[in-house]
Amino acid sequence: MEEKTSVKISGIMRESIVDGPGMRYSIFTQGCPHNCKGCHNPETHDFNGGSYMTIDEMYSQICESDLISGVTFSGGEPLCQADVLVKLARRIKANTELNIVIFSGYLIEDLLQMNNPDITELLQLADWLIDGKFSLEEKDLTLAFRGSKNQRIIQLKNNTIEWTQ
Repeated sequence: MEEKTSVKISGIMRESIVDGPGMRYSIFTQGCPHNCKGCHNPETHDFNGGSYMTIDEMYSQICESDLISGVTFSGGEPLCQADVLVKLARRIKANTELNIVIFSGYLIEDLLQMNNPDITELLQLADWLIDGKFSLEEKDLTLAFRGSKNQRIIQLKNNTIEWTQ
């Protein structure tokens, strides 16, 4: 299987209400360099785990659902596979009205300094970024779409950043 058209995943949730606004198709990528203490997805950390799924398969599943309002890239650390996820994001944005949410342990400031064209384009295609590592010391189960108070919901629009919370 050609890895440049496949994403290494831990799993897929075809209908999720906890990974962003509305009903979502959530992709949990495999591999994470952050290894946050208390992470609720520790099985996604090992870069050698998981299995491959093509972006064609994912896109087909996304298009099959009339219930979803968006797609979420979570993990693991999805930006470790930005080169493939950007291809899926392009298709989603070109052919659907769906929004995109990205969960990342990296801060947006660090992502922008990486000067990685795939990450930059992925952020331009996304509607929201939830950034920051999970912090067990700042854990708060009352927060929308986040596990800890240090994590931010950032609305991404027209290549500008608007802080929403």
